[in-house]
Amino acid sequence: MNNLTTNIKLEETYLWEYRQAIKKRKIRAGREMILELDRLIEEFKEDGYIYNIDDAYARIDFIENCVKLTKSPFYGKPMKLQLWQKAFIEVSYSFKMKSIDTGGWVDRFQEILLLISRKNGKSETISALELTEMFLGNPGSDIVCSGTNDNIADLCYQAVDKMRLLIDPDSLDTWRNQKGITCTITNNKIFKLSDSSRGKEGRNIDFAGLDEIHELLDDGIYSPIQQSTSVKDSYKIFMFSSEGFTNDGFLDQKTEEYRKIIYGEDDSESAKRMLPWFYTQDSELEVWETNEEGINLDWEKSNPSIGAVKKWSYLKDRVDKARRSRSDRIFTLAKDFDFKVSNAEAWLDLEDYSYLAGFELESFRGSICLGAVDLAETTDMCSAKILLMKPNDKTKYIYQMYWIPRSKLENSDDKNAGADYSEWARQGFIRIEDDNEVDGAHVADWFAEIYHEYDIKTFVTGYDSNLSKAFIKQMNEYGFETDIVLQKREVMSNPMKLLETELKDQLVNFNNNPIDTWCLKNTSVQVWDTGLIMPVKLKGQSAHRIDGAVSLIILYETYRRYKKDFITYIENTQ
Repeated sequence: MNNLTTNIKLEETYLWEYRQAIKKRKIRAGREMILELDRLIEEFKEDGYIYNIDDAYARIDFIENCVKLTKSPFYGKPMKLQLWQKAFIEVSYSFKMKSIDTGGWVDRFQEILLLISRKNGKSETISALELTEMFLGNPGSDIVCSGTNDNIADLCYQAVDKMRLLIDPDSLDTWRNQKGITCTITNNKIFKLSDSSRGKEGRNIDFAGLDEIHELLDDGIYSPIQQSTSVKDSYKIFMFSSEGFTNDGFLDQKTEEYRKIIYGEDDSESAKRMLPWFYTQDSELEVWETNEEGINLDWEKSNPSIGAVKKWSYLKDRVDKARRSRSDRIFTLAKDFDFKVSNAEAWLDLEDYSYLAGFELESFRGSICLGAVDLAETTDMCSAKILLMKPNDKTKYIYQMYWIPRSKLENSDDKNAGADYSEWARQGFIRIEDDNEVDGAHVADWFAEIYHEYDIKTFVTGYDSNLSKAFIKQMNEYGFETDIVLQKREVMSNPMKLLETELKDQLVNFNNNPIDTWCLKNTSVQVWDTGLIMPVKLKGQSAHRIDGAVSLIILYETYRRYKKDFITYIENTQ
């Protein structure tokens, strides 16, 4: 590399072509991408750098002529790079700067962060770069497929292996064993390394691809990889991600660092070796303001592969769904438009649960119901509910009761959070327990009271396993059926989404119970990359109880499980 010279004019680069396409509105890009491209174009002219395309174009040529895609509906087809990918690879490999150790020219960019929304070819791009490095990289290189856990690291690793076999089906030039994939031509090796791997230290890595870094809580996998490059004149750590839901995690730390580079706030020597490549929207209005076809052409700003890989119709459907659901809104803004969305947001809007609706329990005399409880830990509030329905009526009629230990009655934190336990007790919405905790048997007694006073019997009652021993024993003595509903995202997600929809459609009549209203107001939603959700307290507001919302979600899961038999019974009693 010592004798490298610039071998291309700016106007002949993909960097320039990409920026011109954006200027002419042939491609739409966000402000952060434009600022970065303009910065790079200015630095193209600086004396401290040269721009040599040999390494970049060798890789682009290999990818387009040798690599085939591994995922449906493009499986087995040649990987034809889009302009944004060519510009990205060119910039990553073409900028050279003088090494302070050897005085020779080395790759300028050592660490690259690509922030791009899902379904834009991110994983295929990183897999193709890893495979290319195995064939074209410095002989004897160690190349790493990495991620938060073994599953994420393995996704990239398996994609690399599939691409390898499509090039070398008989494993003549490459082979794989339990330790990794090796190229016999270069003696380069690819292996997996994740945050959960043992023996992360002591490696000698030349190239690493860290995928889905939004899930990393800290730099637990990044640091060992970065430290392992210390003897290299040139190395590459490519970090790829869409936005995620881990607050104050590794991605938040990195985007903060890299945005300082984009906005000219960090010109340190280390910052000169870092390349931000961010596909982000300029405002949330660009998501929601759509044309007659229900789309916005500015969606391309965070989705550079829209139309080629990601479908406009898919994104339209996601936005339409996000308009109706807060959890879908959070998920779509993060994963499809690269917005950082805070868990501090409320799950519901006020109008979703503040509509007037009431009923008399007497009108359901002789009916059956479904039940649910959220049993309390020591000093906490406990919630129980029943769900009733009428023939040919989709409305869910909810009757409820709460319990709280007397020691909690005058808790100042709860009062400041909006609780008025004394007044609610006077009105009959909550019962005060003289013990330091709520007795689960007393909760079971309430279901028996409803049966004895109104001849309303619970068909089945959903409960979480925590603190349920006394409750279950008493329910069994009454002959009431129960079913466990674990408070896990895999269980709570679907009923929470259904409840949100039915609240918005005003199909939930909970008698405007003030404690239910308070709990719904206090509830936020935690979202995972899988789209699963869970109810959580609003961030930093531990005194804001959500027990009533949790019991309502458990009730809805019980309804989902027993809907067919429950509805059949109701219709047959008409």
